[in-house]
Amino acid sequence: MADSRADGGRRVVISGMGAVCASGVGARKLWEAACDGVSQVRELKTERPYDGRIKIAAQVPDFDPAEYIEPEVLPFCDPFTQFAVVAADEAMAQAGFGRMDIAGPRTAVILGTGIGGMTTIEDGIYKYYVEHTRPETLSVPKLIPSAMPTTIGARFKALGPTFAIGSACSSASQSVGLGMQMIRSGMVDKAIVGGAEACVINATIRAWEGLRVMTPNLCRPFSKGRNGMSLGEGAAVFVLETAESARARGHEPLCELAGYGTTSDAKDPVRPDLDGASSCISAALADAGLTPRDIHYINAHGTATHANDITESEAILRVFADYGREVPVSSTKPIHGHALGASGGLELAITIHALREQTVPPTINFLEHDPRCPIDAVPNVARPHSIGAAMSNSFAFGGINAVLIVRHAA
Repeated sequence: MADSRADGGRRVVISGMGAVCASGVGARKLWEAACDGVSQVRELKTERPYDGRIKIAAQVPDFDPAEYIEPEVLPFCDPFTQFAVVAADEAMAQAGFGRMDIAGPRTAVILGTGIGGMTTIEDGIYKYYVEHTRPETLSVPKLIPSAMPTTIGARFKALGPTFAIGSACSSASQSVGLGMQMIRSGMVDKAIVGGAEACVINATIRAWEGLRVMTPNLCRPFSKGRNGMSLGEGAAVFVLETAESARARGHEPLCELAGYGTTSDAKDPVRPDLDGASSCISAALADAGLTPRDIHYINAHGTATHANDITESEAILRVFADYGREVPVSSTKPIHGHALGASGGLELAITIHALREQTVPPTINFLEHDPRCPIDAVPNVARPHSIGAAMSNSFAFGGINAVLIVRHAA
């Protein structure tokens, strides 16, 4: 493998991670569900009656934010921020940092979300148009996407660059990549990155139904008989720092964040594009200084929609050539749902676990090989596999693509 510091930048590692999703609180729970192939998609539960066609989703179960967030902070937190705060606390603890240990101007907080405070938005609209009352007083500071990074920045007194990224389903992956680039360049020394989403609510589900991309039963990426995705929610947060910093404090990082690529299709707002996806994969490989054969596992975007799975398979084959038919590929969206702006983070957490445990999680609900998706989709059962480096793909609406590569920390 080539040295990812070929550009003269600093080597960046992931020192801690945290997750909240349909498997519950904790990145380990997410991995266990993914590795065991246990779907967390369940019967839909909404605060108000729902009359739509889709009755399933991957929702965070039995979540009481008051168990994790202080009473003086909670009134400012929409559920998407709540999820992110809990995930950030887990990531910081795993990284070995206390609340004030990375305080100051050399720490960035960059977090992605596709929508932001959709629960607060819907509640406010309902109050105004149905109940004819005023929306909640703190609606504006709760619903803005930047509420998430600013809340977490205040929590850890991080005074460096702090902002939200909104690039649909690649939001979390973009935040991770940009955090890495800031550290590489010397702009900051540490970064809290990731993404969160909490929009499994009436209006949002109904809007997704209108796009005809939702399955009423089972999400089956890359399989014959696939008929769409299941919505999910949650958050995944990561703590980044230099390898030198981790070594100096005696901390063993989870992995090296070796590569990041991002491109724009600049074409159709909703239809994936082969050129955009394949060029993004190539850019990530070049950034990491790796060849296709250095990648031993790909966590796919894999939405189980007709066009997406075919295009992603073609993109892998375009870049990886014949090896693209051999490298294990799996989509874990049937486990945690498509959590939109959080998906790339949840999938990166799974990819890191796969790297560390040398196990490829399965693509569950798989029925039969689709010749239009000629990849090794690891159907239904996890597979032990030697993994030196792994890739996570995020290809978003609007054609905003992001690919991340992780490998064992040196």
